[in-house]
Amino acid sequence: MELRQLAYFVAVCEELSFSKAASRCFISQSAISHQIARLERDLGVSLFERTTRAVIPTDATTRLLPLAKQMLSLESAIRATVRTTGPRIRLAANMSFATRSLSAIAGTRAAHTDAEIEYVIKPFRQRITAVADGDCDLALIRGSVDQPGLAVEQLWVEDLVIATSSGHPLATRETVTLAELSPYPLLLPPEQEQVLLHNIIRAAFADLTKGPTYGPPIPPDHTATMELLNRPDAWTVLYAESPTEGLVVLELTEHRLRIPVSAVVRSDARPSPILSTLLANLHR
Repeated sequence: MELRQLAYFVAVCEELSFSKAASRCFISQSAISHQIARLERDLGVSLFERTTRAVIPTDATTRLLPLAKQMLSLESAIRATVRTTGPRIRLAANMSFATRSLSAIAGTRAAHTDAEIEYVIKPFRQRITAVADGDCDLALIRGSVDQPGLAVEQLWVEDLVIATSSGHPLATRETVTLAELSPYPLLLPPEQEQVLLHNIIRAAFADLTKGPTYGPPIPPDHTATMELLNRPDAWTVLYAESPTEGLVVLELTEHRLRIPVSAVVRSDARPSPILSTLLANLHR
């Protein structure tokens, strides 16, 4: 058993998708499948039931997951204990914030040459927990969070992107309205996975005479691109920095689909000069 196998195992548990876990870990899907298979052989158990549409954790996975997270947390603590470099900031986010975050990190490093700034990829809830527990100094989230001990600072507001396939009846238009999109199927992930996105959609359509026509939910192991190619009459909503290769992006005439991006920090923490500079660079 290797620590990297445990890291891959945790990623698959949290993403419920080998392809998404592979992307998160920056390795190929075949490589992560191979390592999970090795871990299963070492432990003598099956960790996931694999179907064409879902990855289902087994009972053994439920028992192993908290211990695997504990092992990985201990590894991080060991590395932090022996590190002798300068001041360190840990920024928790996801890949959709990478472009803006890395630019802000570069600007901060230029101003504080002795600083070490880590960009840590974590799902939403884990980002919040990491800040609350002191494992990370800052988390980027869409929306907000109300939790004792945490402070939220809005950084910017982004417009969500309307995307269709090139075969959609409205694909040749430069701009569209929500009323024009309403008759066509809207494809979104299940609401339990994207509560904020569903709330924004409902609010945007609230004062229109007709709401959205929902299509089937996008399965966890499928991409919006593939679903739209299979359903050329459908449309979806993407975050501003989501990949849009193979899709047609339409501009919404009314800026109804907007979402705040915020920084989450501990309310009792005294901001360091490095963290203050990083936040200022993220504001730009």
